[in-house]
Amino acid sequence: MKGKNKHVTQIRVRYGETDQMGFCYYGNYAQFLEVARVELLRSKGVSYKMLEEEGVLLPVRTFSIKYISPSKYDDLLKIETEISKLESSRIEFTYQIRNEKKDLIATAVTELVFLDSGTMKPINAPEKIQTLV
Repeated sequence: MKGKNKHVTQIRVRYGETDQMGFCYYGNYAQFLEVARVELLRSKGVSYKMLEEEGVLLPVRTFSIKYISPSKYDDLLKIETEISKLESSRIEFTYQIRNEKKDLIATAVTELVFLDSGTMKPINAPEKIQTLV
């Protein structure tokens, strides 16, 4: 994977994350994407903790996912995450989730908004984020 705004995170599906059919429960993917997004930023020297200490919050505005194939207990998932768009107070991440066989499990997009923690109003992306795109 190339590009300064991309990162790969690995997550193993745990037994407790599966449903009665033996598939990874669909609701878990939102958490997987959060881990991947946080790790992408961390790999670029930006942590959520640091942003929050600077008074910047980053709530999810939109979340969209397309499930293509199920993942199962003990599958090692690779989540390719990319910052696909940055517009003043919004940042968009795209994701591709694959298993160890490189089968495409899901694709997703999340959009987050930069907020001032004091006013809870949108603000421009911090400069350290702007340099990532």
